[in-house]
Amino acid sequence: MKTWFITGGTPGGFGMAYAEAALDNGDRVALTVRRPDELRQWAQRHGDRVLVLPLDVTDPTAVEQAVRAAEEHFGGIDVLVNNAGRGWCGSIEGMADADVRRMFELNFFAVLSVIRAVLPGMRARGSGWIINMSSVAGLRGIDGFGYYSASKFALEAVTEVLRAEVAPLGIRVLAVEPGAFRTRAYAGFADEALQETITEYLPMLEYVRKAMIDEDGNQPGDPQRGVRAVLAAMAQDAPPQRLVLGSAGFDAVVATLEDTLADVRASETLSRGADFPGA
Repeated sequence: MKTWFITGGTPGGFGMAYAEAALDNGDRVALTVRRPDELRQWAQRHGDRVLVLPLDVTDPTAVEQAVRAAEEHFGGIDVLVNNAGRGWCGSIEGMADADVRRMFELNFFAVLSVIRAVLPGMRARGSGWIINMSSVAGLRGIDGFGYYSASKFALEAVTEVLRAEVAPLGIRVLAVEPGAFRTRAYAGFADEALQETITEYLPMLEYVRKAMIDEDGNQPGDPQRGVRAVLAAMAQDAPPQRLVLGSAGFDAVVATLEDTLADVRASETLSRGADFPGA
């Protein structure tokens, strides 16, 4: 029986899908959420196999307390799922600095806080899994969501290096990159006015925002199937380093990486010519 620590337990999202899948496997779950009252009835159905913890993941002290509470309650954490996060729409030039920092605090620095709080226990036991929920936007920048993409690109880099650093300690790390999934991630855009400060970018941003509003509830990705794919990847003898979820996301990532490789190779002569002669 494994113990899972999952951030971002908003009903209808990936966090709940992970929790349900873990419980179906006979495991135990510590699930963090900003509004724990939303999960009271759900938690009661599972008895002492579920611990719902109120948590603002951008508060490092609260993160430490939540992790310690889960470890004391269950005896340790075997699987960490960093799922909390969200994006805001805005141009690279025009997004307010405070909004940029708020996005990185949630999507990047909060993840580091949780990882650092959980790793000592995993190191002591010599085993564990860390699942970082990134995004297709972490491999392919999205117009209008440049800073969201940047936060996920940063998460991808940390995940890659962390994987190498903790592998000798018996800890495995997986980056998961969903495309458009039928969660509540798009639900807020209809009620949130654009905060763009530069009018020249408004047509582009309005187009992107409308596309997400129109797609809300019709996204092709199924969170439950996505989580089952993650669990299947974890069970492989040689688990992947990253897992893209969704057909459209898979096609977009493959096309992006192929275009990037072609672009790099097209400048091979210039790249190699930057060395000292004979080096």
